[in-house]
Amino acid sequence: MTSRPKSYSPRSGADLPRFAGIPTFMRLPHVDLETATQDVDIGIVGVPWDGGTTNRPGARHGPRQMRDLSSMVRNVHHVSGIMPFELCNCADLGDTSVNPIDLEDTLARVGEFYRALRGAGVMPLTAGGDHLITLPIMRGIFDGRRLGMVHFDAHTDTWDSYFGNSKYTHGTPFRRAIEEGLLDPKRVVQIGIRGSLYTPNDKDWGLSQGIRVIEIEEYSELGPDRVIDIARDVVGDGPTYISFDVDALDPVYAPGTGTPGIGGLTTFDAQRMLRRLRGLDLVGGDVVEVSPPFDPSGNTALVAVTMMFEILCLLADRVASLGRKQPG
Repeated sequence: MTSRPKSYSPRSGADLPRFAGIPTFMRLPHVDLETATQDVDIGIVGVPWDGGTTNRPGARHGPRQMRDLSSMVRNVHHVSGIMPFELCNCADLGDTSVNPIDLEDTLARVGEFYRALRGAGVMPLTAGGDHLITLPIMRGIFDGRRLGMVHFDAHTDTWDSYFGNSKYTHGTPFRRAIEEGLLDPKRVVQIGIRGSLYTPNDKDWGLSQGIRVIEIEEYSELGPDRVIDIARDVVGDGPTYISFDVDALDPVYAPGTGTPGIGGLTTFDAQRMLRRLRGLDLVGGDVVEVSPPFDPSGNTALVAVTMMFEILCLLADRVASLGRKQPG
C-alpha cells in the first residue's frame, strides 16, 4: 500500500468549521485523475447525471448536495472502529464528464473514467446520479471476472425497456449488465424490493436468471441479520459490488428521490446490514438516486453520505487486508 501523506487527511471540524471551506466528499483533498493514479487507494467520485430517469428528475444535483452534507462525516466508525482515512489514501476525484443531452455519450464518458481508475488500481466509491450510472461503472471496472452484487433498492432495475425501445434507463441497468456478461446473476442479491408492478410478469426475467430477490415482506420476516447471512452466501468469495439506491429506504428517511415507495427499510437496519458485509471481496460501491429538489432540507443527502461512509469503511478494510494498492 502507498504511504499516507498528511495531505490525504480530511480537514477536521475542530480546525475549520464544517460549514466553511470548499466542499469535498468527507472534507478530503480534491485531486485530479492523474494524481490519483499515483497516490490514491480509494477515489470518491460524483456522476452528476439523471438522463436515465423516467419519473421525477433531479439526481444530477445529488453529488453536489452530498458533498456539502458529507462534512458531517468524522474519522472513526463508532461501531467497527475502522478508520478509513488511516488505512488508505482516500480522495475526492471530482465528477466524471457527462453529456446532459446525449445518453450514450455519457455512458461512454463514465465508462472511460472508471477504466482509468481500474488501470491505476484505484477502488471507486460513487455518488449518483440515477441508477443507470452503475452500468458504465461496471463496464469500467470489469477485469474479466463477472461481478457479484449486493443491491439495496425498492426496484429490481431489471426491466428490458421503457417507452417502446428505450433500453437504457434507471430501470434497466442490471438487465444490461447481465446481458453484457458484467454481472453473474447467480451472485446477485436484491434487498428491499417492493411496490406495485406494471404486469404480473415483471419479476420473471430476473428470477429466471437466478437473482436472489428479497422482497420487503420476506425481509421483515427474516430480519436484517438473516438477510445478510443469505446475501453473503449468494455472493460468496468472488469480486462483489455494493449498489445502494436511497429509495430502498422508506421515504420518511429519504424523501428526496425520484421513485419513492412506502414501507421501506429503516436507516438503522440499512447501516446494520452494510456493516455485516465486512470481509467480502469488495471492488467498489455506489449510492444513487438522491434528488435534492425534492428534499431541500438536505436530510436525504445526509442519509446517503452516511451510507457512503459505511461502504467506505468496508472498502478501506478490504484494501488494507490486501496490504497494497489495488491491482489494475
